[in-house]
Amino acid sequence: MNKISPKTLLHSKWTKLAVLNKEKHFVVTHIEFDEDNRVIECEVQAVMTKKTYPINWRELKDSQQWKLGWK
Repeated sequence: MNKISPKTLLHSKWTKLAVLNKEKHFVVTHIEFDEDNRVIECEVQAVMTKKTYPINWRELKDSQQWKLGWK
């Protein structure tokens, strides 16, 4: 289980363990909070292709799918 905080999520770097389309390394590029400071929208961008994907930020906690940092 990766420990992450929504406050430090923006610009954090991640490695996806199941590589798809040569996209392995990602950066969190957008986060939107509601009035109660809960994350309502999160996007990651693939470093290699620059494609942006919406993601549930809680998926990043799954250490079977994601590793914190670029590895």
